[in-house]
Amino acid sequence: MNVSLVKDLSVYQLVMGVQAPPKPLSLSPATLLSLVRAQIDLLIEQQIAATLWVKLPPDKIWQSELARYQSSVGASSLIYTCQIEESSKGEAGEDKGEGRLNISSSPSSPSSHYVPVHLPPDSQMRRENFLMVLSPQFCSLILAHRPLKKRKNQTSGKVNTNKNQPLLIITTVEGRIIQQVLNSIQQAIAPESSSILPASFICPTVPQGALMNQLLAKQLLRQDEINRQIITVRTNKLEQQNQELHNKEQLKDEYLKNVCQELRIPLTHMKTALSLLNSPNLKPPQRQRYLQMLNTQCDQQNSLITGFLELVQLEQNLQGTTLELVRLSDIVPGVVSTYQPVAQEKGIMLAYTVPTELPSVWCVSGRLRQIVINLLHNSLKFTPNGGQVWVRARTQGDYVQLEFRDTGIGIAENEIPKIFDRFYRVRTAATEDYGGAGLGLTIIQQLLLRCGGSISVKSKLSEGSTFTVQLATVSNIPGAIATENEL
Repeated sequence: MNVSLVKDLSVYQLVMGVQAPPKPLSLSPATLLSLVRAQIDLLIEQQIAATLWVKLPPDKIWQSELARYQSSVGASSLIYTCQIEESSKGEAGEDKGEGRLNISSSPSSPSSHYVPVHLPPDSQMRRENFLMVLSPQFCSLILAHRPLKKRKNQTSGKVNTNKNQPLLIITTVEGRIIQQVLNSIQQAIAPESSSILPASFICPTVPQGALMNQLLAKQLLRQDEINRQIITVRTNKLEQQNQELHNKEQLKDEYLKNVCQELRIPLTHMKTALSLLNSPNLKPPQRQRYLQMLNTQCDQQNSLITGFLELVQLEQNLQGTTLELVRLSDIVPGVVSTYQPVAQEKGIMLAYTVPTELPSVWCVSGRLRQIVINLLHNSLKFTPNGGQVWVRARTQGDYVQLEFRDTGIGIAENEIPKIFDRFYRVRTAATEDYGGAGLGLTIIQQLLLRCGGSISVKSKLSEGSTFTVQLATVSNIPGAIATENEL
């Protein structure tokens, strides 16, 4: 058995075209599901063998309701399923096959009891879902219409719709309305198709009072069930959000604890130096050494505070920062020249290779120089006298790779995963205090993440380290082009 329509219809327009039409209510898809389930509950309980005219969403949760009814009532039921013919995309950008009901043949659900009604891809019913029950003792119609909310896509010019918006839902048991809809459908059916119902069929004016009372009771039960499910989902979501907030608070507390501990260390050294300076038997060389300790610890304190404030400001405003296109050949040579005197003083060979033909890269505005300075400073600081430091840039796919390689003290393998943590400083067996706030690499990593880049390190103790920075070129970060269109 097959049914086809020679005229396109909109059930919603048919209902709204009757005299004194029912008023649509703006309700959620969950409410629509509760109404459909209550209707099926009533049909099953009363064993009402009805003809159903349906178009429901393709999800299994909807299909299972029809299967539940058919398996309970049996061969005396007939279900006409409106199916949208497959196409690439609807005019409103909807997925192909929306509204298609997949009926599988099984003993409990023989496909012969499901009659497909093929609708064209651009059918007016595309934006509708409905369940129409037709039987001599009970007729009803549940109809949901998704309004077309026009929102023009700036790039494609097509009109898109928001599928999460509320539905306009109509429920009615008035025979005059359902009969008029049924008559219009019968007239639109192709002559060679089978008739939906006998010509003598007339919808009852209103259902029996007992049936209506039972239907209302079942609607309340089903809606209460849906509400409980919604509350459960929302409660779980709130609990998850509360847990995330709790975790963030713990991280914040741990962060502040680390800050206080880091700030306390220089203060302890300064207090010790001040106590020693008050000694009456202090000799000039000792006094000079303690004064130097005070000066060093003051610098360390200042470095910690400055680094901490910079990191806080960066994390608060990182997403709002702008990106700029920069050429490494405009930055690296100048920084290396600035550090040449420092390298010469330590007897370190400092060299760089940055081809001028390298493509421009994206970086947070004004921050590429800071990244180069910090990494070059670290390489020189941790490289002993007579060592070597190289800075090299080259293309690597859609990235430009900037490499800082040294023959310094190196980093233990177990410490490498920690070096980008806040306040973490490499522990060495050497007696030299390398100082620093332990925030430079953290700041660099944050800046690179913002511009689509990355940083990695390879190192061996007593052999040296290689820090590799990946910077995205124009071709590899199209989102930045749209964001930074003022460039």
